[in-house]
Amino acid sequence: MFSPNLFDSPQMFDMTHKTSEGELGKIRDDDYETKSGTETMDVPSGDEQDPNQRPKKKRYHRHTQRQIQEMEAFFKECPHPDDKQRKELSRELGLEPLQVKFWFQNKRTQMKAQHERHENAILKAENEKLRAENNRYKEALSNATCPNCGGPAALGEMSFDEQHLRIENARLREEIDRISGIAAKYVGKPLSSFPHISSHLHSRSLDPGVSNFGTQSGFVGEMYGGGDLLRSVSGPTEADKPMIVELAVAAMEELIRMAQSGEPLWVPGENSTDVLNEDEYLRTFPRGIGPKPLGLRSEASRESAVVIMNHVNLVEILMDVNQWSSAFCGIVSRAMTLEVLSTGVAGNYNGALQVMTAEFQVPSPLVPTRENYFVRYCKQHTEGTWAVVDVSLDNLRPSPMSKCRRRPSGCLIQELPNGYSKVIWVEHVEVDDRAVHNIYRPLVNSGLAFGAKRWVATLDRQCERLASSMASNIPAGDLCVITSPEGRKSMLKLAERMVTSFCTGVGASTAHAWTTLSATGSDDVRVMTRKSMDDPGRPPGIVLSAATSFWIPVPPKRVFDFLRDENSRSEWDILSNGGLVQEMAHIANGRDPGNCVSLLRVNSANSSQSNMLILQESCSDATGSYVIYAPVDIVAMNVVLSGGDPDYVALLPSGFAILPDGPGLNGGGILEIGSGGSLLTVAFQILVDSVPTAKLSLGSVATVNSLIKCTVERIKAAVA
Repeated sequence: MFSPNLFDSPQMFDMTHKTSEGELGKIRDDDYETKSGTETMDVPSGDEQDPNQRPKKKRYHRHTQRQIQEMEAFFKECPHPDDKQRKELSRELGLEPLQVKFWFQNKRTQMKAQHERHENAILKAENEKLRAENNRYKEALSNATCPNCGGPAALGEMSFDEQHLRIENARLREEIDRISGIAAKYVGKPLSSFPHISSHLHSRSLDPGVSNFGTQSGFVGEMYGGGDLLRSVSGPTEADKPMIVELAVAAMEELIRMAQSGEPLWVPGENSTDVLNEDEYLRTFPRGIGPKPLGLRSEASRESAVVIMNHVNLVEILMDVNQWSSAFCGIVSRAMTLEVLSTGVAGNYNGALQVMTAEFQVPSPLVPTRENYFVRYCKQHTEGTWAVVDVSLDNLRPSPMSKCRRRPSGCLIQELPNGYSKVIWVEHVEVDDRAVHNIYRPLVNSGLAFGAKRWVATLDRQCERLASSMASNIPAGDLCVITSPEGRKSMLKLAERMVTSFCTGVGASTAHAWTTLSATGSDDVRVMTRKSMDDPGRPPGIVLSAATSFWIPVPPKRVFDFLRDENSRSEWDILSNGGLVQEMAHIANGRDPGNCVSLLRVNSANSSQSNMLILQESCSDATGSYVIYAPVDIVAMNVVLSGGDPDYVALLPSGFAILPDGPGLNGGGILEIGSGGSLLTVAFQILVDSVPTAKLSLGSVATVNSLIKCTVERIKAAVA
């Protein structure tokens, strides 16, 4: 269970601190002997709890005597249990594997501290013995006589022995000082008093390729600006980590119940998605992460689907920030792993725990993004059943106000035969969405913009894309189909980079500096510039991005089919100059015939444009569609189709994001996604100057503004 005062308590529990053996420390022996378990607040439950009365009394919830005896006995036989032994012991004792792991770490810390103090005592005794012996030597020296004449001995005759003793005593003093410093740390001296140690604790991350949060290289997603709130969040402190572990374990329990419960907790909602009964939720989970902050709106949904991917790969995608951001690039604009608290046990992600930050988006500059600082916890419940849960840590953030926080959200993954998996996804957030533009408000309020249905639909489409990319039995009947495995892989990788670049650059991320141009109508155009340098995947120079979003009274499916069809491209694409567009190569990547990657050639009447090729990916699911394209060089594409490295092909993607305007009534009078109008976002990227140090001219902005408005007018006229 959660505690309503979770973040008011200075320390949720004592002995489940995750303490590195290399750093040891911070744990007193008497702490270990008196406090073995968790420190909690004495809080009444149910109807007995007075909301106006804060808990006053602390009590320690210790491990049971049996648990302590069993772990003590096991420690004597094996002080370093492996993952399998810890898992077995936790099952026998009714504890979490992390709690067992922390208990053994703390026990080893105590034993080593005792050993160091014992060595320290021996060294001190040895030093006293040597000091006494040194004093005897000094006394003997003062009374020494010359063996030849019987007179006082010259001082120089004893200099060798005296120098030897001085060197030995100096060495022992250094050794004692070193041991005394370490022993003092073990018996309770604050770790912060050792700056050379503490300076490494707060910045380390076990995630390869993820650096300190203050550096840009750790971000997944493109950065066009800096200094925003997401970049300012630091990793958890050592004092926070026990609370984070406790919170994650409770969140996992809540997620499992949320995923498996039926009515009255969940009731059927519009567009065939389960909707949370908030009153029942508060009765079932009275504590949670605390009451809903003033000004935030609750948004919860649940969705399930069977996807063509095994459970092991699904868990890996969710627990790897790079794969997760890439698979859900339309939803996750930026993400970072701040710190990995546990990498899991038994060689997999069971028990993995990591603190993350992410920014979630809708592909339009008219919908503000949602930033979250949260912990992600993965656990295997039974053979073939896994769960991954997120829960906000906003109370640990320095920011006094949060516009979005995640209550326990995530998914339950169940293994099915033949490499399939069943996924049950739960999304539960509290958000301030008052800044959403009016034309997107019905979509956001329906839960389709950020809800479970969109996550599951995106996952299903990405699983189909991956399965099609691995297909080997490609029929060679169609001349446009690429049958070479190497060529397919390279072209799909290039298209994936193009889609990711488009999605991360079209939203309202706080890293973007959008400027709204004055408009005569309702379709405001927003522009943004950036300098492209030393990036082999982009042409060097100043890049101008322009985007606008608008509503049209045409179903999304019809808009999608119109924009992706090469035969109708000349009706809206001004840059093609009315030339004939021909498909040169084609890769299907899903059940829907519109889900594909194509290589198009523009046969223009102008001979100077005869070598123009266009790489295009079109994809669609129940919650949205994309048509994304970029001009590419013919020589570079020949290399890609031959299986060459696609990372050095320069791309400036443009395209369209098509979303439903909310659930509408179909012909039978039933609410259905896609039966109403469409919310269309048009975005262009243009290289306006090949010199990165040049200044952007007003003429370039006006040209792009005219280009995007002319395209919008053509689309409206063509699909009306």
